[in-house]
Amino acid sequence: MSERSKRNEIFSAAQQSHPNVPMEDVMKDDFSWQVPVESVPIPSQGKIYPEDSPLYRKETIEIKAMTASEEDILASRALIQKGEVLNYLIKSCVINKSINPQDLLSGDRNALMIAIRVTGYGTDYHASANCKACDARNTQIFNLGNLEIKRLKVEPVTLGVNLFEYTLPVTKKKVGFKLLTGHDQHEIDTISERKRKMFPDDVVGTNVTSKLLYSIQSVDGISDKNKIRKFIQNMPALDSRKLRKYMEDIEPGIDMATWMTCTECGEETKVSLPVTTEFFWPRE
Repeated sequence: MSERSKRNEIFSAAQQSHPNVPMEDVMKDDFSWQVPVESVPIPSQGKIYPEDSPLYRKETIEIKAMTASEEDILASRALIQKGEVLNYLIKSCVINKSINPQDLLSGDRNALMIAIRVTGYGTDYHASANCKACDARNTQIFNLGNLEIKRLKVEPVTLGVNLFEYTLPVTKKKVGFKLLTGHDQHEIDTISERKRKMFPDDVVGTNVTSKLLYSIQSVDGISDKNKIRKFIQNMPALDSRKLRKYMEDIEPGIDMATWMTCTECGEETKVSLPVTTEFFWPRE
């Protein structure tokens, strides 16, 4: 199997049904049809989840295909306002109900989200992106099946522990950090929204330092959060940039970059596929 085939297996798997897996008896007995069940490869391969987690060393997670019931979830105004739509959607489709969607790494969540979308509406995705050659705005049909898996590039410090290390180039401090989960990202977004409402005139924000504070677990063995906060606020910009780049490089997930042929100039360029309302609410 080629490397590209391996990277794309998550999406080819999401388009194949498994009729030998029983779902609803009514559907099988009365309608002679079963909701397909798919096995979705997980980018992290379960290496950072603790031993007592249902995700520990799991290379795949089984999901059922989207049905009209999941469309009810997507249309729920209450869930949209609470920012809980994706959590409920993933929980509804994942076969193992002991899996908490917020415990998943952000990249693993994205893999499941895309696979679930493919099972419901197929691989065609209408989206717009600017051509890098002529800057023309292109609205095209992109194939989600062409997106590649970005697997975990380095091993964690300890198997089953979400902890990695990096030595900063300027201060030479050894930083222990974790990759953000859905729960972490939800807390960051909640705090950011709260600050925005409390200080509407604050044009600076704390996006960089907030994410670093949630990610960094220790600096040269010091794990006191107040001390880490002070270090982050005063760390050299180059250290901050290099650390964030390293975390981004090793983080498992889905590579949202895809090729596009511009309708204006005909140039083929690689663009980052945006996730818009068309993703779960396609027009066609």
